[in-house]
Amino acid sequence: MAASTQAMQKDDTLNPGMLWVKDGETLWQTPASQSQKSCASCHTPSSMKGVAARYPAFDDQLLRPVTLSQRINQCRQKHQQVEPLRFESQDLLSLESYVAHQSRGMPVAPPDDTRLDSYRQQGQQRYTQRMGQLNLSCAQCHDSNAGGRLGSSQIPQAHPTGYPVYRLEWQALGSLQRRLRNCMTGVRAEPFAYGSQAFVELELHLAVRAKGMPVEAPGVRP
Repeated sequence: MAASTQAMQKDDTLNPGMLWVKDGETLWQTPASQSQKSCASCHTPSSMKGVAARYPAFDDQLLRPVTLSQRINQCRQKHQQVEPLRFESQDLLSLESYVAHQSRGMPVAPPDDTRLDSYRQQGQQRYTQRMGQLNLSCAQCHDSNAGGRLGSSQIPQAHPTGYPVYRLEWQALGSLQRRLRNCMTGVRAEPFAYGSQAFVELELHLAVRAKGMPVEAPGVRP
């Protein structure tokens, strides 16, 4: 990140992602259906501290790992009796941003849960597996060539600490899965579907790589 981008991220009055955080705060407090329940009916903002830092996590009901956005949708369906929000929708990104913002500055802390081991291993395999017509893996760019350049852009280490993130390229906020789909398209591979287990597994591995790094949500990137 250039110094100007870092400064934009650190200043809440300049960070465009804070607009989604404020929308998320409104949605958090507003009943979503005739059940007259809102997120705030069950949870205080302070109870969300550290939550984003430990997702994806294993879900005891679904018996598989879920991302933070999937957990938000699951909670809304169960307690507010509403349909799930669409992936990349304004409302889901806003709620996820608001929850993630409560963990800003806290270290990424992947759960010490042995039930996640096989999924993490799958995620690591996906990270190192070549794909697409360009026959490249995530690791080839973001491990072997981190700090180098791809065209005019510097190659980052691909740590997921700022998501949902405002990308200047998008002029909008987006999820980690949107960014991963961009990467897959860039190597001319068929992107995984939003919410797929393949993406959840990959996010689990990325969380392990970023362990101990501070949560920055909402981040700002080029």
